Amino acid sequence: MKVNEELIRSLVEKVLAETSWQKPAQSESGGCGFEKTVDPSGVLSVRVPTVRLEPFEGRDDVRLKDVATLEEAPRIGCGIMELRDGADFEWTLTYDEWDVVLEGRLEIRIDGRTVGGDAGDVLYIPRGSHIHFTTPQYAKFAYTVFPADW
Repeated sequence: MKVNEELIRSLVEKVLAETSWQKPAQSESGGCGFEKTVDPSGVLSVRVPTVRLEPFEGRDDVRLKDVATLEEAPRIGCGIMELRDGADFEWTLTYDEWDVVLEGRLEIRIDGRTVGGDAGDVLYIPRGSHIHFTTPQYAKFAYTVFPADW
């Protein structure tokens, strides 16, 4: 076998095509119920308008969906939550949480006080807080939690 430039190029292209960092991002919507793109680098992108929220603990006024698995993001969890019809949802956090309000008004009641945010605002809730997620009418927000395996 004669080694020439064409053979070397062919071998290099084959090796590059088989390495994960050269593979194109994978899109999915099947099992997760929304459009998500996972790049081989680990970068993940979710089209929020496609996320189908599910009732939480049988409540139709509190709906949510995690958007990353523990395999995809083992340290930081993320999801979308929606409160409808003036929902009041009591919760004790066993993790730190950041909430980015996407639509409406989110209010956090804690120790007799209310801290709120409107679309575009960001709220932080420290681990160990006993709170009520509330809304006067409607709120949709993205949450991130640390650690992810709460």
